[in-house]
Amino acid sequence: MHLSPEDEAAIRREFARLANMTQAELRAWLDTPQSRKVGMVRRGEAESVGRQSASRILAIRDTAVADLTDADYRHMKKVIGYCRRHLAQRPQAHRTGGDVSDTRWRWSLMNWGHDPLKR
Repeated sequence: MHLSPEDEAAIRREFARLANMTQAELRAWLDTPQSRKVGMVRRGEAESVGRQSASRILAIRDTAVADLTDADYRHMKKVIGYCRRHLAQRPQAHRTGGDVSDTRWRWSLMNWGHDPLKR
């Protein structure tokens, strides 16, 4: 995958917009029981795909822009896609602004670095 500098910048902007939790917020979230309760765990693995993604998000954010790899950009695109799809699946009972604080929907998004309650 070869991206133009403009494409890379666009991916970084959208990744930053959607992965809206700070490093500290994401690390604190990963220490909660709720974080461990949601997501698909692949056979033979101990952590859900979302929790693995969160670890990758933290690593990407700790990497200088000039040092980001194609694999990093692929993961950022994966996070963008997941967040967009999952946000579109907001629970029916909460579509008009109902409280989603303690929903598996929110918890799953948070494992991917997005807290829908943040403005």
